[in-house]
Amino acid sequence: MASSTIKVHGVPMSTATMRVLAALYEKDLQFELIPVDMRAGAHKQEPFLSLNPFGQIPALQDGDLTIFESRAITQYIAEEYSEKGEKLFCPGCKEVKAATLIWLQVEGQQFDPIASKLAFERVFKGMFGMTTDPAAVLDLESKLAKVLDIYEARLATSPFVACDCFTLADLHHLPAIHYLMSTESKQLFESRPKVSEWVNKITARPAWAKVVDLLKQ
Repeated sequence: MASSTIKVHGVPMSTATMRVLAALYEKDLQFELIPVDMRAGAHKQEPFLSLNPFGQIPALQDGDLTIFESRAITQYIAEEYSEKGEKLFCPGCKEVKAATLIWLQVEGQQFDPIASKLAFERVFKGMFGMTTDPAAVLDLESKLAKVLDIYEARLATSPFVACDCFTLADLHHLPAIHYLMSTESKQLFESRPKVSEWVNKITARPAWAKVVDLLKQ
């Protein structure tokens, strides 16, 4: 078992960092959040590059182990600390395992590339003094709508995207959803009853509330 001294190098407003923080809180693990000064370019310099040579946050240290890529980190947390907190993987038959693997990929390959770009247009450009591109917003919303139509059909047969319980496949969606639900793009989620119900369930989790509280600080 790895050491319980967990350090997360990142910033709370980062969607990738938020994903990792949510997993840690779901597992009720103690950790230290070490801010990375991205405005000063600290993520592109040593010592951070020794943690992630690609210069992207977050990176996690667990004792002597260093790991980067947020989805790899959350899977490590779920497996290494399987006996603590929420399981984050549904125990079950091969069909359940397969569905979880599929929807983990769906989030990373179908949902997030669109949702993150939309959040950048809707939220982050304003933060950084940039101008939102209305044409890009319309295009991205059209693409996300098609993805969410598939989610609506899936969630009509399952309370969560992978199976009957909350898993990493749900958790990974939370950061982009959090930002988009503060914008007019929230209608994409609210206009689909099953998607809306699912969003309400996963955003109401106590572990996610801790991430949001950290973000407000």
